[in-house]
Amino acid sequence: MRYIKTVTLGLCCVWMVGCSQVAPDVPFNGGSNVSDAPALNSQTVTIDDNDMTSQANGNRDATGSGLNTLNNRYNSSSDGFNSLYFGFGAYGISDNMQQVLIHDVQVAKNTTRKIKIEGNCDEFGTDEYNYALGLKRAKAVKDSMVTQGVNPSHMIIVSYGESNPVCSDMSDECYQRNRRVDLRLVR
Repeated sequence: MRYIKTVTLGLCCVWMVGCSQVAPDVPFNGGSNVSDAPALNSQTVTIDDNDMTSQANGNRDATGSGLNTLNNRYNSSSDGFNSLYFGFGAYGISDNMQQVLIHDVQVAKNTTRKIKIEGNCDEFGTDEYNYALGLKRAKAVKDSMVTQGVNPSHMIIVSYGESNPVCSDMSDECYQRNRRVDLRLVR
């Protein structure tokens, strides 16, 4: 039996060495190591975290109510709730989203049905990271609603990570729309 294990191990090593790839010798010309750099540059997206934060956190509507422009134009929540939006990689509720949260708390207090709080992310990051971030966003909203008097047993949280986008364009505005928490009544 020991002999069979040794032979098998030896054959595996020979096989691995024989199947390994050797990189071809490519002379260094001092330029880019990417052969198709112009094509790649046209497909990349630049994200300015400072600009995104100001868009997601600072824009006010004409009434000065604190609701940002994004929330006034888009709402993927239902049943009277409004979506809450987050900055890139963030899960804390920003100051300008407080008015949206207050509105959602009032809607929640006027129902006896369960509320599903859905965390969502943009497509940046791994699936695991985005699932965890969506969960943190949903939990932050739930915790804030609980501190404002909503019964925690009437709320459930779920994370969709990046799997439930409302927009699929390759633009900053689209990515921003996907960084959200939606609320809806459980049917």
